[in-house]
Amino acid sequence: MNLAPALASLLVLCAGIMLAAAPHIPRLPSWVSALALAAVVWRAWAAWRGEPMPRRWLLYVLVIFGVAGVLVTHRTLFGRDAGVTMLVLFLALKLLETRTQRDAIIVTFLCYFLALTSFFYSQSIQVAGLMLVTVLVLTAALIGFNAPGRPPLAYFRTAGVLLAQGLPVMLLLFLFFPRVQGPLWGMPTDAYAGMTGLSDSMTPGAISSLSQSDAIAFRVHFDDEPPHKKFLYWRGPVFWDFDGHSWVRGNLPLPRQAEFVPDGPPLTYTVTVEPHNRRWLFAIDLPSLVPPNANVTADYELRSRVPVRTRTRYAMSSFLTYRATGGDSDEALQAALRLPTGFNPKATALARQWARESNNPQEILVRGIEFFRHAGLGYTLMPPPLGRNSVDDFLFGTKRGFCEHFSSAFAYMMRAAGVPTRVVTGYQGGEVNPVDGYLVVRQADAHAWTEVWLGERGWVRVDPTAAAVPLRVESGLAAAVPAEEPLPFLVRPDLTWLRALRFNWEALANYWNQWVLGYNPERQRGLFNRLGMPEANWQAMAQVLFWTVGAVVAAFAFWLLRRARPGDAAQAAWIKFCAKLARRGTLRSPSEGPQAFRARAVRLHPAAARSIDAITALYIDLRYGPEPDRGGVARLRALVRELRI
Repeated sequence: MNLAPALASLLVLCAGIMLAAAPHIPRLPSWVSALALAAVVWRAWAAWRGEPMPRRWLLYVLVIFGVAGVLVTHRTLFGRDAGVTMLVLFLALKLLETRTQRDAIIVTFLCYFLALTSFFYSQSIQVAGLMLVTVLVLTAALIGFNAPGRPPLAYFRTAGVLLAQGLPVMLLLFLFFPRVQGPLWGMPTDAYAGMTGLSDSMTPGAISSLSQSDAIAFRVHFDDEPPHKKFLYWRGPVFWDFDGHSWVRGNLPLPRQAEFVPDGPPLTYTVTVEPHNRRWLFAIDLPSLVPPNANVTADYELRSRVPVRTRTRYAMSSFLTYRATGGDSDEALQAALRLPTGFNPKATALARQWARESNNPQEILVRGIEFFRHAGLGYTLMPPPLGRNSVDDFLFGTKRGFCEHFSSAFAYMMRAAGVPTRVVTGYQGGEVNPVDGYLVVRQADAHAWTEVWLGERGWVRVDPTAAAVPLRVESGLAAAVPAEEPLPFLVRPDLTWLRALRFNWEALANYWNQWVLGYNPERQRGLFNRLGMPEANWQAMAQVLFWTVGAVVAAFAFWLLRRARPGDAAQAAWIKFCAKLARRGTLRSPSEGPQAFRARAVRLHPAAARSIDAITALYIDLRYGPEPDRGGVARLRALVRELRI
């Protein structure tokens, strides 16, 4: 079939291609986006004006140069990003050779697959909504190519009906199809690049860059009232080694047991962590519960056994007051005192002066806190660059920094004064969404603090940022930074209307994450438990799925039969009428129309002429009339039943 007469269907297909490719445009190389747009415009223009299609030799040249361009751009032809780029490129070139109905259908099905690839990057509710619209448009195009004589609006009406009819089966498949842990496909390694979150090292400026992001790090639902913000220290990676510039975990062998003495009842809550491609999980200091497929290190770091590459939900409990006694071996305490030589002479001299003038680590700690409190240090999202002696430059030079500057400088001085100290990174604070009650912790809440060893008291948390800038912990990031500094758009406190809109949207997204994307094997087993099948295996699930889908299909088929067109029911009554006359010797020929048969039947049966005329006229009206009357079917049946010959 030549596509020139089916211009409307081709334009609908072009719209579907644009919708399927739209989510990928920010990720595609600019030359691929330009080539795809040019191909769509060229094909639509050729169909509109009746222009010839490009020569095949030109398409071959474009394929060769396109593949070479993908190889140069991505350094490979495999992987998620390169694969999607190749798919968009080949889809655009295939569109330029659509000359038959078969070609158009192939392009449509390629678009279905391109729409699916959007979920390789995001499964958010907005992406799902866009893909639903895309499937509607592509299905309308497919209908148009198979029924070219219909008006374009009829394509969309039929496509909408088809999708609506498939919704019950889709819901049953979602609920009862046996779930597996993790995705059904294996994602290439480049699928996890560019995820936002904390790093496995801490360098001045690293965490402050996260403060510019309002992306959600994780959500928390407390079983009771959330604690005060000053207790919301979400523990992440712990760093022991300092090379003069960066803090890293080090290779310190620690015991596997995390020892602590709780003081008071535990706080219970549920955490939903966004994927960040690292192994650490987050909990309030101090975690007292280990989620499945995770462990707690001796320095109380909660770690997953595999990188967190999908949204992860786990139940937690923590003690807000405790005595952390683990990690007190001589080797660990010596590691918590190590410092590189030849760095920060001013800070080193001051710290050693504190050690000489103090009787115990507690007095040194008090002097250190007082120094940070009265040193005139300022909190900023745009810290100035530091030189080789980063601690001296910060404390006695710029005096402006982010939390990692405060914690790094404080840990350095405590170690120089002989007090074992380590750096802890994570998040501090969070904001309760009044719509759904979840506490939302963003990347902008990233924070760093220290822990010092005080003998019988164990490891004691000390937040030098809170000592110097109390507003950071008491009121959050927005209250701590100077008024003239930029904040992430959704963290700004002055946009009340925007905050209300954000709360509602994030609550909706959270419901989607918890009940749709979070429908995992555990939740499916819980559903089967409520249905009276506590030991349901995949065979039982398949049986439930088979019978429920079969029941829905049977019910839908029965409903369609009940809603049969009046013309079909009238045809059945007409066949009974013809059978009555056939029994009296008047057999209708297959080629004989209703009017011709009526005239012959009236001649042969003049006594029943009035009934024959009434039956024929009503049948013609019901069968061929513009607006069939459903009540007329009952009258026709009655007339046929009452006919006496």
